[in-house]
Amino acid sequence: MRRFCLFIVSLLLIAGVVHAGTDVRITEFCPDPYLYNDMDEYLVLSGNGSLDGITVSDGRGGFRFPPGTRINGALTIARSGPAFLQSHGKLPAFEWLDYSPVVPNVINGDPLRLANTGDELLLYEGSELIQRVAWPKDVKPRQGQVHYFENGVWDPRPLMIGQSRFAPAIFYNVTVTTFVSPDCSSEMFTYAVDQASDEILLNVYEFSSPAMADSLIAARERGVDVSVLVEGGPVGGISPEENAAIWRMNAGGIPVLQMASGKDVHPPYRYAHAKYLVIDHRAVLLTSENFKYSGFPPAGFNSNRGWGVYLEDPALAGYFSTVYRTDSIGPFIIPINGSPGNPETVPAGKHAVEFTPSQFSGATVRPVISPDTSSQIIDLIQSAQTSIEIEQAYITNETPLTLNPYLAAAVNASRRGVHVRVLLDSYWYNIKDEKDNDEMAALITRIGTTERIPLEGRCADLAASNLEKIHNKGVIVDGQRVLVSSINWNSNSPNFNREAGVIIEHPGVARYFLTVFEDDWNSPVISPEPKTDYPKIIIVIAVILLLLIIYYRRHIW
Repeated sequence: MRRFCLFIVSLLLIAGVVHAGTDVRITEFCPDPYLYNDMDEYLVLSGNGSLDGITVSDGRGGFRFPPGTRINGALTIARSGPAFLQSHGKLPAFEWLDYSPVVPNVINGDPLRLANTGDELLLYEGSELIQRVAWPKDVKPRQGQVHYFENGVWDPRPLMIGQSRFAPAIFYNVTVTTFVSPDCSSEMFTYAVDQASDEILLNVYEFSSPAMADSLIAARERGVDVSVLVEGGPVGGISPEENAAIWRMNAGGIPVLQMASGKDVHPPYRYAHAKYLVIDHRAVLLTSENFKYSGFPPAGFNSNRGWGVYLEDPALAGYFSTVYRTDSIGPFIIPINGSPGNPETVPAGKHAVEFTPSQFSGATVRPVISPDTSSQIIDLIQSAQTSIEIEQAYITNETPLTLNPYLAAAVNASRRGVHVRVLLDSYWYNIKDEKDNDEMAALITRIGTTERIPLEGRCADLAASNLEKIHNKGVIVDGQRVLVSSINWNSNSPNFNREAGVIIEHPGVARYFLTVFEDDWNSPVISPEPKTDYPKIIIVIAVILLLLIIYYRRHIW
C-alpha cells in the first residue's frame, strides 16, 4: 500500500498542475479476454479535454499520460497493442506495456494487471478519486465479456468481444409482403431471389434445401453476386443434407462462409441463428424458419408453422446489409466447402394451402437485432393496451422461481387488463419432459385462473392444424404491431446469439398474422391443465368400494 501511495504522489508531482474539472470517465473495460495470459485486456476513457493530471490505477499499479495528451471522445488503452489488434482488428491509442513500435506508451508505475474474477479500476484527477468500478460488485465478470457504461448503468446487456453495437432504428413507409410456412414460404423465397439483379446477401442458421440452393445458383448464373453465411456449429452439427447443399452451392459458384470457432478464435455469438436475405440493396426477406424443407417445403407439402415478411425499402435493406457485412468479417469467418451426398428429401406429409402472400404499404418497421436491440421485444409487450398474441416454439423460465422476462412482461400486461394468449408447440420433444411446453402452458393458465386475469396458455393441436410443429417466434400486440423474428424465448437467444427480427406497425400486417394465429389457436388437444392421474383415481375408487363391501358384510349381513 505504501508503494502504491508513493507511486500516486510521484505521478502527481511529475504531472505538475492539475487541470481540474476534466470530464473524463472509464466507460469500458475487459479484464478477462480470450488470448493467452490476457494480453488483450484493455480499458476505454471517454470525455473531452486535457489528460494532464489523470491517473488510472488498480490499487497496485497504474499509469498516467504523456504531458499535453488530450481526449476528444473515446480513448482506448490496452495492455498490448498487437494483442488488442488481434482481438479487435484495430490498434489502441496507447498501450501500457511496450509491445508495439507504432503504439505510444503511457507513463507507467507498476503496470496494471486486471484480475479476472475480482478487482477494481480507480480513476484519479489530481489527488481526487473521481471514479471507482469494481467487480464483482459493479459488474459480473465473465470470460470474453466487455463491460461498458451506457445511459447511467454498467452492462445494460451482455456484450462479448467482437459483438456489434447496433442502435435502435426506425424506417417509415415500408412495403411489406406477409407469408407463412408451410403454405407459401417457398413461393416467396423464389420470388425474392428472382427479383435480384445485382446482389444477394444471405445469413441463416441452417441451409439444407436443394431447391433453395438451386434458386440461388440460377441467380448466380444470370450474374447476381451471391454470398451465403451459415452457422458453423449448429446443435447436432452440420447435417449430411446441409453439407450436400453447401457443396452444391460451391459447385455453382457461390462462396459459402461459416461462423465457427477454432484455435484462439472465439466467435462473438454463441450461434449465428438469424434467418434473412438482402436483395439488391432494396429489399429484405426475413423469417423465423431455417432454409430447409421443414421451413420452406415445396408447394402442397407439410412442414413447420413459421412467419415471414418481404420488406421493400432501400434504407432498411441498407441496415441489414450492414449487419451482414459486419458479421461476415473476422477470424471466426471461414469458407466451408461441404461434401457431396444425398440431398434433403421432400416431406412426406401433404398440406392444403390456407394462406397466400399479402402485400401492404406504408408500414413502420423497427429492426430487432439480437443481442444489440432485443430489449425492444419487452418494450413492445409493455406497450400493449388491449391484446397480446404470442406464438412460440417454446418458452423457458430463467429459474424455477423466475419467469422468462418476455413472459413476465406479458403476465404483467394481463394484470392491467390486457388479454394475453400464449400458443406453444406440442411436437413430441417439446412435451415429453416434466418441465417443457405442456407444463409451461399449464403454468400460464394457472396464473390466469388464480389471479383472475385474462391470461391463457395452450399447446397447439398439430394434427388439427396439419402442421409438423410450431417453430414460430412471433408476437401480435393490439392488432397493430407484429414481431417476426428468429429469437427464441430462452436466456441464450436474445442475449448471446446473433438473431434478426422486425417489429412492424401496420393494422393490415397484424390482421394477416392474427388470422393465422387464430387458425393455429383453435381446437387444442394438449390440455394446459395438470394431467389427470387416472391410475391413482382407479385405485382410490377400488379402495373405497372394498371398504364399502367390508362395512356391508360386517354391519348388514
